[in-house]
Amino acid sequence: MITLVDALNQFSKSLSSNGKSINTIVAYKGDINQLIRFLLDKEKVENVEAVTVKSIESFKKDLTDNGYTAKSISRKLNSIKNYFSFLKTEGKCDINPSSEVKHPKYENEAPKILKAVEYRSLRDACRNDIRATAIVELMLQAGLRIKEIENMKMSDVKDNEVVIETYESHPTRNVPLNNSAKMALKRYIEEIRGESKSKNVFITKTGRILLARNIRSLLDRYFTKADIKDIKVNDLRNTFIVYQLKAGVPIDVVSQVCGHKRISTTEKYLDLIDNKEETRGIKLKEL
Repeated sequence: MITLVDALNQFSKSLSSNGKSINTIVAYKGDINQLIRFLLDKEKVENVEAVTVKSIESFKKDLTDNGYTAKSISRKLNSIKNYFSFLKTEGKCDINPSSEVKHPKYENEAPKILKAVEYRSLRDACRNDIRATAIVELMLQAGLRIKEIENMKMSDVKDNEVVIETYESHPTRNVPLNNSAKMALKRYIEEIRGESKSKNVFITKTGRILLARNIRSLLDRYFTKADIKDIKVNDLRNTFIVYQLKAGVPIDVVSQVCGHKRISTTEKYLDLIDNKEETRGIKLKEL
């Protein structure tokens, strides 16, 4: 018989060995630890075999009663289902008590897109911060994810493109840079980054890697300075995708550049453009 805590440690090691990012593992552990605390406090359950469908349903109800959104609850259930699926596969439990628990229904919010006046305001707000400008241009003009900016190495920077190396479940891809992104990145490397020994492109003043959470905090400050409301870092990437589709870039090209695993992921952005007819232009539009 194995305790829930020991089982979580084994699950975490499995996630790590399968190449999951630290952020993903931390998120999984946070969700599952929340379940473990609930089971210990409310049901006095500490072993895996003692967990029932009713136990997880009770946890789901407790989340609802405490004001968690349906989307948050669904994410936590996803973590729990993966946890128990792993334990069943490893022979740590005879049944998966989470398999019969259904996700709450919720509607995905439409991606937020910056208006022309908003992205111009953002550019103006960070114009004196060369590093922040380079990050904004790479997200807004090349559609990079925040984690891809954190991971980017100097060896990944080419003349007219950057190479996004394989990470988590995302394969390697080459992303073209338009003039704005190319010049902003070049200026940062030459004027700010200098000859640092770090392999990473974006670093702190002390030469350490600029982590995703630091990038998020940095950009959030400029969103506030630019007086842009209800915006998130990933909305810069969303804006890039929609503007490429509006410019007539074929959806398969946009999907490939952005690193979407399925073209259906890119298709959801078609609802945000006025003209859905695809044209044959393949030059990525500069905002």
